[in-house]
Amino acid sequence: MNITNDIKYVGVNDHAIDLFEGQYVVENGMAYNSYAVIDEKIAIFDTVDARFTDEWLGNVKEAVGSRKPDYLIVQHMEPDHSANITNFMNTYPDAKIVSSAKAFTMMQQFFGTEFEDRRIVVGEGDTLELGTHTLTFVTAPMVHWPEVIVTYDSHDKVLFSADGFGKFGALDVDEDWACEARRYYIGIVGKYGAQVQSLLKKAAGLDIEIICPLHGPVLTENLEYYIGLYNTWSSYSVETDGVMIAYTSVYGNTKKAVEALADKLTEKGCPKVVVNDLARCDMAEAVEDAFRYSKLVLATTTYNGDVFPFMREFINNLTERNYQNRTIGLIENGSWALTAARVMKKMLESSKNITFTDTTVQIKSALNEASLAQVDALADELCK
Repeated sequence: MNITNDIKYVGVNDHAIDLFEGQYVVENGMAYNSYAVIDEKIAIFDTVDARFTDEWLGNVKEAVGSRKPDYLIVQHMEPDHSANITNFMNTYPDAKIVSSAKAFTMMQQFFGTEFEDRRIVVGEGDTLELGTHTLTFVTAPMVHWPEVIVTYDSHDKVLFSADGFGKFGALDVDEDWACEARRYYIGIVGKYGAQVQSLLKKAAGLDIEIICPLHGPVLTENLEYYIGLYNTWSSYSVETDGVMIAYTSVYGNTKKAVEALADKLTEKGCPKVVVNDLARCDMAEAVEDAFRYSKLVLATTTYNGDVFPFMREFINNLTERNYQNRTIGLIENGSWALTAARVMKKMLESSKNITFTDTTVQIKSALNEASLAQVDALADELCK
């Protein structure tokens, strides 16, 4: 695939994978992107997962023809992008690796060598001339590993964005970008909002017409849309006005309260109501929804003096990704102890700018007139 006259796509699609990074369900597979810039000198951007060595090297060979690459640009050292560095260097013994100092340290850890006689260490603002193409390197530490660099090609106005602007899903599958990009971002990069904000400020000073990420499609149109979403996600701002309800229920009584609340919210004109059963849903999807919507309701039972395990896992997923700037309502259920609301508040005490509703729904075993009145009051607060 030609991206521009001089830039070619040489990546691969993976439809054999079931869990990305051992935890994220990827029904539509993954793409491991790699690019070739063909100029007076040839640069290859990043390698691919170890299971696709032959396919990827074949793609590179097809792209460069009778010529040989001069440089391998390594922007990110996660194995889905770096696994074939040694294979590439063995195939092209005259090529040099261009990367950050921290990346070369990781190469020693992964491969037992830092390629001392074949490396070019680059940092913020360093450039590499290929001919008509000048590559400028921009450091992007903790987006989402410490060694990451991104690269700007001023000739074709292309940003090679490493894992930034990536998404789940192979490139031969047609699916909504925002949904899988949001799940990818929140799950993998979500903790590092401040670092993403820093990179976006650097990118704002560049004339970018094309974004080439290491996962997902090449972005060529409406870049303001994609950059705008990244700004929203990385600043922990509200993307969509609405209520996300996350619940666990042992014998169905907490579920009944959640269903009653969802009905009340809809009746009162809440613009969007999303319900996730944490024991059955994709946890990453639930976490994504919590970050997307303006308000969150947590509903669970007291369990061993704590909260139900799936709720604890969910809240831990939120806090480790710096969940903030939201309104939260609580529903607790307990037959002989009502401690869930207190535990959940304690778990969220380090989260910034969290406002709890005045109403906490308290269910003692099953719904009754008093707890249904609390459901109605909570709906009123959430619909303000």
